[in-house]
Amino acid sequence: MSTSTLNGSCPECETDMTTPPMAKGETISCPECMLTLRVEDVQDGRLALQMVAVKLRDWGQ
Repeated sequence: MSTSTLNGSCPECETDMTTPPMAKGETISCPECMLTLRVEDVQDGRLALQMVAVKLRDWGQ
């Protein structure tokens, strides 16, 4: 049975999220804390999310 939305929660701020279908490896931003999260697994309509380490650019300032 296919689902039209998936559910998950941010591992940092625990905000509940509902998303359209996503695949392992895709990224999403948390609407509350704005962290970039990667889909680690999708099972039974639940997303397993993990924070992505974001490297900031050194603008030489």
